[in-house]
Amino acid sequence: MRAAFRFVRHTPCLTLLVVQLAGVVLYPFLPGSSLGRTVFSGFGIVVLLLTMRALRATPLFSWFSAFVFVPAVVLLVVSAAVGSDTLLTVSAGFESVLYFYAGISMLAYMLNDEDVTVDEMFAIPAVFTLFAWAFAYLYVVLQEVNPGAWGDPRGWMELLYLSFTTLSSTGLSDIVPVTGHARSVIMLEQLAGIFYIAMVVTRLVALRTHRRRPIA
Repeated sequence: MRAAFRFVRHTPCLTLLVVQLAGVVLYPFLPGSSLGRTVFSGFGIVVLLLTMRALRATPLFSWFSAFVFVPAVVLLVVSAAVGSDTLLTVSAGFESVLYFYAGISMLAYMLNDEDVTVDEMFAIPAVFTLFAWAFAYLYVVLQEVNPGAWGDPRGWMELLYLSFTTLSSTGLSDIVPVTGHARSVIMLEQLAGIFYIAMVVTRLVALRTHRRRPIA
């Protein structure tokens, strides 16, 4: 048990990844009521806390992350208490910024040295999920400021599904961007997904080449 606890403590990226994937399974079960909103906000706070914990292992951890984290958590708590969709949307904006920053920070963490640790390996899929969440929250904000962006109003699970399918370039989503602003963001996420996959492949090939290089 102690060894398992030590493993989890030294692999914050793994913990974050597991919780985020658990959220993918949990979200469809949440009722569309005040209880569902409370659980959604509570789970969002847990993911934010784990994101901050994972950020501490990266070279870009700074005051900026705390500056974004605090209002995001406060707005989630208040929105759950008063049942305000507006506050939930504003919170989504802060969460999007934090997840983008966390994804970039973990990317720098992965590329920081030539020795790949266990946690850096788990950071590879964790960065992908962070960017997927970041764009999904950006879609929430876009839907509020640009009504009709996706045709009909979309729920969180639909927008998260759209983000995953766009970032992975699978093209399986049945949600179509309607407005020009929505299409611009979709194109940016497609580019980010291709760029990230290319970076990971290049990184792995470079590491393999480095290990095979003979020592002079």
